[in-house]
Amino acid sequence: MSTRRLTSTCLLIALFAVGCGQRDPVEEMQNTLTSAPEYTIILEDMQEEGAVFAKYYHRYQILQGERTVQTDWVEVSEEIYRKYEPFLGMALVSKSESEGVNNKPHPPGYHYVGNSHYGYWGGGGFWVWYGQYSMMRDMLGWGMGRRVYRNEYDDYRTSRDRGRPYYGQNRDYGTNGNLTKQQKPNFYKRRQASLNRKRSSFSQNAQSRLGRSRSGFGGRGRGFGK
Repeated sequence: MSTRRLTSTCLLIALFAVGCGQRDPVEEMQNTLTSAPEYTIILEDMQEEGAVFAKYYHRYQILQGERTVQTDWVEVSEEIYRKYEPFLGMALVSKSESEGVNNKPHPPGYHYVGNSHYGYWGGGGFWVWYGQYSMMRDMLGWGMGRRVYRNEYDDYRTSRDRGRPYYGQNRDYGTNGNLTKQQKPNFYKRRQASLNRKRSSFSQNAQSRLGRSRSGFGGRGRGFGK
């Protein structure tokens, strides 16, 4: 059995177990990949369904080098949904041989920067990937001429060492990041539609309660007049 097939099978087993309970899927996948020398778990997408009795879903992308697995929609508890809500498109956990495990959300691929096995610092002060890793670079979302400079990488390391999420120097990453809004327009359309449904449901309920209140008041008034 290939490494990719083995990894995919383990992940599916972990996700099936999560679907039967209220555990954290990210922690389940991380436990499944404990022996792997490298991986990246990305919050690929999320959605909330239902205006009154809401259900919450995540979809993840797991990368190991040039191998990738994308999960189906996984139902999660509201607590888990809110826990990761700010980190759409970000690496929730990553591991590399040079850096170890980083479980503070950060832009995908930053844990490879500075590792001479994957690239080098160019004359312009930004990170350059070796050609043989171009596919991995693109899978991590580094297309369209995206660059990481030394000072940004230093900021990332400082956040990591302090145990804080890192959203990029200009906070372009994560659910409120400009880059994420460009890359994932469907998520924001769904979120706006969900907000509109909630507002509509709230308005209808409020009008219904107001109508019952007026009706009750009118009835009491007529009774008092008698």
